[in-house]
Amino acid sequence: MEKAPTGLSAGSKGIWKALVKEWVLDRSNLVLLQTALEAYDRMIQAKRQVDKDGITVKSPSGLVRPHPALKIEKEAGSRFLQAFKMIGFNLEPPRTQGRPTGR
Repeated sequence: MEKAPTGLSAGSKGIWKALVKEWVLDRSNLVLLQTALEAYDRMIQAKRQVDKDGITVKSPSGLVRPHPALKIEKEAGSRFLQAFKMIGFNLEPPRTQGRPTGR
């Protein structure tokens, strides 16, 4: 089994291990999986910052604006989903045992 890349959070390493165990992935898909999980970590990091600070911040001039991390959270979430779809994780994993689906 392919080892999880360094730099991923513990949660993302767990996701990596589960997916690599369940799916057969070639080198390009492993790169996409790493990209997806790095984006996932960034999304969670931004979400935690927004949860801590609130969804708005005040500018130096006193204007209330959306928290800058909201944009980071949204973009990272989009990268995560895009990479997952490119790999094919929006489909059911191949089954080798058990009853056929739909019965």
